[in-house]
Amino acid sequence: MFAQFSSGYYLGRLYVEPRAGARPAMHREQHEHVSEQLYTAEGSAGEDASEGGGPTPEQPLVMRIGGTHVPVHGAEGVPERTVALPEDWLDATRLRNLPTLTEVLLAKRERAEQLLNMEEETPTMGV
Repeated sequence: MFAQFSSGYYLGRLYVEPRAGARPAMHREQHEHVSEQLYTAEGSAGEDASEGGGPTPEQPLVMRIGGTHVPVHGAEGVPERTVALPEDWLDATRLRNLPTLTEVLLAKRERAEQLLNMEEETPTMGV
């Protein structure tokens, strides 16, 4: 689903569609799979994802969609290979004619942690 892109990101193609929920989401099992495959593999040998090795299933993946960093959570009811965004997040991405297949950058573990920490320090950023 995602391939090596740069020192800070993986590149993938996902459908982006509107969502009535309060936060950005993707298919729960795919969220867990991506987190395990990419973030755990980035950690050092024996490092558990729940001990600082990367996001746990409850923590968001950080994706750059249309120039905006978006914290994406796992959720039921979201189709596979899809990121579902609430209206305010859709406005920030400036994507039109949804649903649409688009290139998505997934922040690598270290970059995701940086972005999430910045969000904690400055909540108005929206990651």
